[in-house]
Amino acid sequence: MALRTFVKISGITNLSDARYCAGMYVNLIGFALEESAAKYVKPAQFGEITGWVSGLEFVGEFEKLSAKDCLEVLKEYPAITWVEHTRIDELVALKVAGYKPIYKKDLAEVRHMEADVAGKLKEEGIIFHITSNDDPLTPGDKEVIKLLSETCEVILGAGLSAENVNNLIDTLNLKGIVLEGGEEIKPGLKDFDELADILEVLETED
Repeated sequence: MALRTFVKISGITNLSDARYCAGMYVNLIGFALEESAAKYVKPAQFGEITGWVSGLEFVGEFEKLSAKDCLEVLKEYPAITWVEHTRIDELVALKVAGYKPIYKKDLAEVRHMEADVAGKLKEEGIIFHITSNDDPLTPGDKEVIKLLSETCEVILGAGLSAENVNNLIDTLNLKGIVLEGGEEIKPGLKDFDELADILEVLETED
């Protein structure tokens, strides 16, 4: 089995999610590495989670730190090979340092400069993780996303459901999707409902 598209799961905080993602052949799992983040994962916790999974890659998720500070943090997370940030300039510096980059931004913030943003991301080889408060996505949202995906690689983290995910991948020419990890009800016990429903419809025979 495999998934028909590239999948990143953000905000992993527990082994249950990580093991499930590995078993479903997810590409990337992300960890919030800024201490101010609600889902911040300490180095020891990161090691405990990632030491039990294989077959996927790990993303360090940042929002505010400078590239210099990100690199200091990443020294404590040597298994991480990808970084996600909300600022392109920081990502360019992190790419130079050897990390594979993902730019995370809300669609509303790039709606009127999509061509400039997409061109810069393509030039730098940065994947665009699009978020949005619209659920479902509006026709205008979809139009902008489709324009972006014609220039750069887009992974969508908004407006997704088991019913529409395959259609959005095809009609918007997406590289892939982004889903959010959850919280454990108690150690080892998870409610996977929505995440599992979407991943299951993406399953395909090798």
